[in-house]
Amino acid sequence: MHTSIARALIAASALAAWSAAAEVKTREVTYTQDKTQLQGFIAWDDAVKGKRPGVLVIHEWWGHNQHARNQAIRLAKAGYVGFALDLYGKGKVANHPEDAKAMSSALQKDPAVVKARFDAALAELKKDPNVDPKKIGVVGYCMGGSVALQMAREGEDVQAIATFHAGLSAPEKPAAKGAIKPRILVNTGAADSFVPAAAVDAFKKEMEAAGARAEVITYPNAKHGFTNPDAGKHGMDALAYDAAADKASWEASMKMFKEVFPG
Repeated sequence: MHTSIARALIAASALAAWSAAAEVKTREVTYTQDKTQLQGFIAWDDAVKGKRPGVLVIHEWWGHNQHARNQAIRLAKAGYVGFALDLYGKGKVANHPEDAKAMSSALQKDPAVVKARFDAALAELKKDPNVDPKKIGVVGYCMGGSVALQMAREGEDVQAIATFHAGLSAPEKPAAKGAIKPRILVNTGAADSFVPAAAVDAFKKEMEAAGARAEVITYPNAKHGFTNPDAGKHGMDALAYDAAADKASWEASMKMFKEVFPG
């Protein structure tokens, strides 16, 4: 009996020590694109030894907020280095839909700036000492998902992209045959009024024509913003958090990432 108790105590102590060692670490990074100061947030599990894949997190139209940072932490817990990037500029975050719309519209007027800011964040992630620069993934939310897909169309050298409630409006220039390098998973809501079924079908046809390895998963009853617990706090009926869709879409995305980045 005493031996069993002793073994149990040792096991409990070992588990506690492992949990403490597995604490996710974070740090803020200030970087620039041209003359614009940008704000990054890196998260990693310091119990994981050696270099590992890095994953960029592209924020919603609200900007680099806590939701984006939470996804970087989530990625760290899954064994990656998560880097929540910034497309607007340090400190530029919206809480009202009209402000978010204005900021998003201003940014996307110049696609070259969007790409330059993506590339600046990618360079920061690749030079992190915990990252294998040849293994890079991207997750994008709402506007950030649209940006991630556009970066794929432009031939960015990343290996996997997962998007969540991304806009799927037809691009000015559809993806060229063979241009898209990463594997793609699009997670969308069946009740997302911003992403109608026709847009989803058009995206699938574009990816098929381009020869891309892309999959779309549609979640029943999920509205726009289904991964963000604060989605319903902005006074828009079209936005709502959906815990089931959030969980299922994350699990599907991590399954895809593990297939792309085995070991």
